[in-house]
Amino acid sequence: MKKSIIVNDLLNFNNLKIVQCNKYFNFSLDSVLLSNFIKINPTVKKIIDLCTGNAPILMILSTKVNDSVELIGVEIQKEIYKLAKKSLKINNLENRITLYNDDIKNIFNIYNTDTFDIVVSNPPYFKYVSGSILNENVEKSIARHEISITIDDIITISKKLLKNKGSLFLVHRTDRFIEIITKLKSNNLEPKRVQFIYPKYNQMSNLFLVEAVKNGKSLLKVEKPLIIHNENGEYTVEVLKMFGGNDDTEKL
Repeated sequence: MKKSIIVNDLLNFNNLKIVQCNKYFNFSLDSVLLSNFIKINPTVKKIIDLCTGNAPILMILSTKVNDSVELIGVEIQKEIYKLAKKSLKINNLENRITLYNDDIKNIFNIYNTDTFDIVVSNPPYFKYVSGSILNENVEKSIARHEISITIDDIITISKKLLKNKGSLFLVHRTDRFIEIITKLKSNNLEPKRVQFIYPKYNQMSNLFLVEAVKNGKSLLKVEKPLIIHNENGEYTVEVLKMFGGNDDTEKL
């Protein structure tokens, strides 16, 4: 496939643009769902996005917080990191968002433990074992499979990065729900909010969103289900509202 760089609208988020490439794994609805799920209180000062890709989550969050909140992203794949840097440049966000092209396992060479109020991640969903069927495109394989990073890595690193009572926000596949909840709890990251995502009415959930609080008390709230598509294939009203940016939302 011939590589083609394109610039798309990042939905309607303050007219933001995102630079993408047809050869790589581009941002998906999952990033929008996760960005919308994140709750940011006025005490939040520092947010990090692990496996940031071409930085859609950070760009969306930049519309929801004031300029005093530090936004940081880490992306291991150099070509995708370069796309993110281009997006920041055309959106004049170079001074708002800091990006690192590095393995997140090296993050403690840059930041101390107990540093962040929020960690967010839309990680690779699929386990990688011998014999796993991978995309012939290396970049897409790394984005989809746990080749460079696993959910265990994400959770243990997040625990160390977070301040006491800080929150980890994740989106992941529902078929790994029990595994992930168990790993969160074993790392003193207490699940506090969960929302299950359904492609259509009367279909099984394929994704879930979770907020886990470091050293939080045991009290889980399951939010109402989120349906993505109506029977005619169009987005539901709930999802369409997420595409509207923050014109009517006061920045924290």
